[in-house]
Amino acid sequence: MIPRHFLIAISALAVAVLGMSFYVWHMRGRAAATPVATVDTRPVVAPVAGPTEQVTLFVAYDDVGVLHSEVAHIPLPSVRQQRAEELLRALLALYLDKNSPHPLPAGSDIRSVYMVDPGLAVIDVNAALADGHRSGVLSEELTIASLIQTLSANLPGILKVKILVEGKQRETLAGHADLSAIFDVSGVNQLTSQLQSTQ
Repeated sequence: MIPRHFLIAISALAVAVLGMSFYVWHMRGRAAATPVATVDTRPVVAPVAGPTEQVTLFVAYDDVGVLHSEVAHIPLPSVRQQRAEELLRALLALYLDKNSPHPLPAGSDIRSVYMVDPGLAVIDVNAALADGHRSGVLSEELTIASLIQTLSANLPGILKVKILVEGKQRETLAGHADLSAIFDVSGVNQLTSQLQSTQ
């Protein structure tokens, strides 16, 4: 015969195991229902030192498929490369806003802009922008045209632009828009004008 205190101990353990199983099941359900907060993985950049200047940003509007020029006032450093980076970061800040007309994925950033020679600029974007970008010809081309137009409108003398992702060449932005070529600024200007004239 099994001692009574042993039966009581076994019963208490069984109740504890069932109770813990129910608790774990309940917490797992709550964890699955809780939305995951997006983490901004962009590096922290030092505040920009320089006078506030009026600039023109070419902002993409997905609903009508065009770029609109918009005036903004942002602090800009005197060094040309840093000016280029801050111009494009100001543009991306509009796209990262919750009411953006052309949403980009959280964490999208400009890693750097290189002035290779007087007429060529190389824009290096981070992987978050490219990997999380919505796939589609128009959406991808609007992003590219927006970056190029904003850069060339505010920094005279840029005739060609190359776009890299994390410092490396990539075939497309998100499956459609070709990133393997060097973009001719005058061609992008013509495309932008055509898009605006059809509206």
